[in-house]
Amino acid sequence: MTDVLLKLEQVSYRYPDGTNALSGCSLVIRQGKRTVVLGANGAGKTTMFLHLNGILRPSAGQVFYGGVPLDYSRSGIRELRSRIGLVFQNPDSQLFSASVREDVSFGPMNLGLEKRIVGERVAAALHAVRMTECADKPVHNLSYGQKKRVCIAGVLAMQPGLIVLDEPMSGLDAAMQRELLAVLERLHADGMTVVIATHDLDFAYEWADDAIVLQKGKLLAQGTAAVLLQQTEVQAELGASPVIADIAASLALTGMAVRDKGYLPRSRRELLAAISAFHRQESDR
Repeated sequence: MTDVLLKLEQVSYRYPDGTNALSGCSLVIRQGKRTVVLGANGAGKTTMFLHLNGILRPSAGQVFYGGVPLDYSRSGIRELRSRIGLVFQNPDSQLFSASVREDVSFGPMNLGLEKRIVGERVAAALHAVRMTECADKPVHNLSYGQKKRVCIAGVLAMQPGLIVLDEPMSGLDAAMQRELLAVLERLHADGMTVVIATHDLDFAYEWADDAIVLQKGKLLAQGTAAVLLQQTEVQAELGASPVIADIAASLALTGMAVRDKGYLPRSRRELLAAISAFHRQESDR
């Protein structure tokens, strides 16, 4: 595939305590796509993410970026992390400066950029996540959702082409989830590749272009999210199926056609629109 941005080829990783977190795992992440990574706890999602920007190095196998094996030298890792931004699940493990501005400045300053350029990047990153008014606030005074957005801003200040987020919706209420999703949608619309680990199959079914499913450190399945999440093997591994897909399938059994030119609704809004369209067609007969 010519649009492959990142590739894991037979990657294995064993932690010092002997835990085999990845075992011959091979997968790809396509440029410009919204990708979800799914799997049970312990499937290897976080470990896989830590390999994407060089925090962990494979015990065996290779990771490729743009078709080139990762360079684990100091300069190579610095370059890689300017291209691939990783946002951890817990924002408190990623924020360590006194103020929001200082924290977001840390990455670009370590690149040796001029003060003026750092300031421009920080301002743009804070604006992107709607946190400009909080630039001088102490980090410890922020809400949990605001902390997550500051973590994203810190990554954006590095101007990466790909952002990887580990369970970004975890711990957020519905309103904060919508705010964060709006941020990610703007980033994707601007051309950024976005990868998210999640347990929320309804979100994955609605939002993602591609899906990756891990099982005990190996790739179980990879492909188009809307297709993959309807496969019996995948649903059995994840222990659930997308609610919208189930409702659409049940409606089809009653004779209510909600499929439009082969495309099934993937969100509540799309499903309601399809039901309304069906009733209009029936009333016009």
